[in-house]
Amino acid sequence: MESRALYQEVILDHNRKPRNYGRLEQPTHHSEGLNPLCGDHIQLDVAVDGEQIKQLAFEGQSCAICKASASMMSAAVKGRSVAEADQLVDGFRALATGTADAEQMVTLGRLRVFEGIKDLPSRVKCAVLPWHTLHAALHAQSVVSTEGDADPVPGNPT
Repeated sequence: MESRALYQEVILDHNRKPRNYGRLEQPTHHSEGLNPLCGDHIQLDVAVDGEQIKQLAFEGQSCAICKASASMMSAAVKGRSVAEADQLVDGFRALATGTADAEQMVTLGRLRVFEGIKDLPSRVKCAVLPWHTLHAALHAQSVVSTEGDADPVPGNPT
């Protein structure tokens, strides 16, 4: 299957049936992510036990790319350590901006379906927002934005 067709199929599937959509009753970590230019606004709840991410849930108003990215992110980090999640955050940001190295590409596995997003600069922040929000939640930041000093993709045209 052509990579563009696979990308579209995955985005549509995760947009229609997002994994881990909703809220957690007792999250240990929480953050709110905003992408003012696109209008994406997500809430992310994380339950961490020791250093392991036990559960993750998100909800909010977002475009299909953001929702699909959040859905795939939630499945990818559940059960991993906080350190592993941080590595995935860095890898996904690099993938989305076209700067991922070979090791990051291998680590990302199925998330590589987003590789083509680098060719759509105005959509990069949509894909990265859930990952930026996860990083914020895991590091005690209650609200993050894709703009200004908090921009997860500095220098990226909007």
